Amino acid sequence: MKYYDENIPDVEKDLETSLKTGLSNEEAKKRLEKYGENALASKKKRSMVARFFDQFKDFMIIVLIIAAIVSGIVAQEWTDAAIIMIVVLINALLGTFQEAKSEAAIDALKEMSTPSAHVRRNNVILEIPSTEIVPGDVVLLEAGDVIPADMRLTVAKSLKIEESALTGESVPVDKSSETLPDSEVALGDRINMAYANTSVTYGRGEGIVTATGMNTEVGKIATMLNNADETDTPLKRNLNQLGKTLTIMILAICAIVFIVGVLKANPAERNSTLMINMFLVAVSLAVAAIPEGLPAIVTIILALGTQTMAKHKAIVRKLPAVETLGATDIICSDKTGTLTQNQMTVEKVYYNGVVHSEDQEISEDNPALLSMILANDTQIEEGGRLLGDPTETALIQYAFDENIDVQELLQKDKRIQEVPFDSVRKLMSTVNKFGDKYYVAVKGAPDELLKRVTSVEINGQVSPITDEQKQDILAANKDMAQNALRVLGLAYKYVNKPYDDPTTDNVEQDLIFAGLVGMIDPERPEAKAAVAEAKRAGIRTVMITGDHQITAAAIASRLGILQESPDKNKAVITGAELDKLSDDYFIKHVSDYSVYARVSPENKVRIVKAWQANDKIVAMTGDGVNDAPSLKQADIGIGMGITGTEVSKGASDMVLADDNFATIVEAVKQGRKVFSNIQKAILYLMSCNVGEVLTVFMMTMLGWDILEPVQLLWINLVTDTLPAIALGVEPVEDGIMDRKPRGKKSNFFSGGVASSIIYQGILEGVLVLGAYQFGLHVGPHINNPQLQHGDALTMAFLTLGLIQLFHAFNSKYIHQSIFRKHTFSNKWFNGAILIAAVIMAFVELPFMTKLFDVTELDPIQWLVVLCAGVLMILIVELVKLVQRSMGKR
Repeated sequence: MKYYDENIPDVEKDLETSLKTGLSNEEAKKRLEKYGENALASKKKRSMVARFFDQFKDFMIIVLIIAAIVSGIVAQEWTDAAIIMIVVLINALLGTFQEAKSEAAIDALKEMSTPSAHVRRNNVILEIPSTEIVPGDVVLLEAGDVIPADMRLTVAKSLKIEESALTGESVPVDKSSETLPDSEVALGDRINMAYANTSVTYGRGEGIVTATGMNTEVGKIATMLNNADETDTPLKRNLNQLGKTLTIMILAICAIVFIVGVLKANPAERNSTLMINMFLVAVSLAVAAIPEGLPAIVTIILALGTQTMAKHKAIVRKLPAVETLGATDIICSDKTGTLTQNQMTVEKVYYNGVVHSEDQEISEDNPALLSMILANDTQIEEGGRLLGDPTETALIQYAFDENIDVQELLQKDKRIQEVPFDSVRKLMSTVNKFGDKYYVAVKGAPDELLKRVTSVEINGQVSPITDEQKQDILAANKDMAQNALRVLGLAYKYVNKPYDDPTTDNVEQDLIFAGLVGMIDPERPEAKAAVAEAKRAGIRTVMITGDHQITAAAIASRLGILQESPDKNKAVITGAELDKLSDDYFIKHVSDYSVYARVSPENKVRIVKAWQANDKIVAMTGDGVNDAPSLKQADIGIGMGITGTEVSKGASDMVLADDNFATIVEAVKQGRKVFSNIQKAILYLMSCNVGEVLTVFMMTMLGWDILEPVQLLWINLVTDTLPAIALGVEPVEDGIMDRKPRGKKSNFFSGGVASSIIYQGILEGVLVLGAYQFGLHVGPHINNPQLQHGDALTMAFLTLGLIQLFHAFNSKYIHQSIFRKHTFSNKWFNGAILIAAVIMAFVELPFMTKLFDVTELDPIQWLVVLCAGVLMILIVELVKLVQRSMGKR
């Protein structure tokens, strides 16, 4: 039920309770049995064993396991089989460990529950565990309490509750017990309700519990978290697609080799022995086509990416999130603390009939400044740290910035009396000793303040206030409010002695208007540039906040976010307005909206789903409990490290150590680099494997001598590891943030990679076959055919290995030329190629030749091998030049 629109007697009747006596112990016990404990339920946890076996459901992993079985049992290549299985097991263990860490959200929610609460039962105040609270209980609240359950407030004495964990609004909410007439009120505007897991910052109150456990607002969030579907990352989708492509290719290779080999034989030789031999050849080729090191290399590249991001204040909790960031189309960002500084700051001060900026000098005896300082409950700790309401601390910080010795002033003008803030009259007043008189300082809502003002001070002269002056003040107030400033009115008066009984009726009358002060949580200095950079990269920034519509729109305009929408008048929408839109309409028109204000947790999830329904990859930021469901729903959830709750961090894929939007954009850049580097590694590995398969396939088809299994294994060991990993640490390419997002349907073969794999693999195979043919006609063993064939096979073997190291340089840029100054700037890459080349040449040592069944080559033969490597670079460079002239990236 919506208890906020019911009066207190009706709530009391509906919940069958008494404000005066509370529930009886017997009734409380019955309700505890009926409703259950006031605690959050969580998903049944999966065991580590179940998580471990889940890792083997990935299509690429299944392909690798089948390859290992076939390689070991059928082809008797047990070393290959062992390498593949080690890679599979390492990936399964890493995946299990990552998943175990990611399920902390509900646990953190449960830990947030307050351990005890004060309730009225049988007309006695009791302190009981919060888990025993039931609907109908009367709960007493004081400053510092964490609210144990959802409740309708019945008493609110200067009560302020900080609800940012639920609403996202940083300023504590002034609460009231008054009934709200409107039947549809946003969560953040329900001033007569208090919600579980929020906290009392000021005043005291009482309330009737309306919901406990999973029926509370925070319980609804827990339900959404429990029911949230795990979204596949683009990386997982791409690797699955790669696995399927490989399977089709491998089966095709097996079928072609087997069929052609059998048909090519003489009819008399077509027996079971031939069939088995051709099957083994086909299986050997298929195993050679599997890039068994790819999952491990992808994991290593992602892990290196997480280290780089950590240096940029982005802590990645789940490895695939690194790459997902690079594909981001939409960043749904919270306002407070991410786009703004999460610190109220004075921006404008109105006095003497003129608006002044915060950096203009103000005199120490200015009555507007005095009222800001004296009518203020901020506590100043040692070192100048300010504690208190963000609005009040902003006023003291302004005085500090104006070089005012606030502590000396407060000591000199000591507070004698006060009339505390009240949410009905919206004012606060203090009476301070001021020489031989007393200074009454008042601050509060401008419209309420003006009702009590009779005079105005202009340049030190006090005179009766005119209607025209009041209109000028209201106009200044309206102008500040339209610019998203939170405006307070300031007034004062002098009295000869303290009041016998200070109340609003005597203290807050016949006031002298001193001025207005406008405050805002200002945007971060670097946020505007980051939004612009994201826009240049084709990424749209959407602001989602629990704050008010005017404030959100003003900040969005200052940051350039509203410029993204075709119609700026329609670009800002509230959660209540969003609730009235059908899903179909919203999905079709989601691009119309750039700013969402006063939103609920359900609204946030709906916004993310609407963008995803338009095939967009969505990043979502959040710091509160209310953000957890949308963080989990998004393709990548981004939690806040400083202001974020453990719940939001637990539901996130990545956490910002500095809560800064600019860090997200930098992380996107790093994510794009990671995808680009994985793509380079795949291009390198797959084209090399195509070259290997084509070489062995053609040698078999032409009836030439074929490379030995140990030789193929050595090439895979040398070329498939260090160079591929080194490609993963390539620096960010110039202009990577000038490209549009690659799109949800793109994959690792997009952008010309597939065609490059094919032609470069064919080129590699042709050059190796050419080296083999050269080997039959050059060298010291021309007159000895048997030794000459050994030389030719050795040249083919070394060419196939070394040409792949030359080709690693081609893979540094898919379309761009490698002849540029940055080509050799990656020292890790240079070192990896050098080490791999030495290991590859290691087989030519006299004591190794017999092990690898190779001969020792002479200088001419080595020259042929090296020329083949150089030709690999030159021909690929020529193709790239033609591609660029045709408009390729």
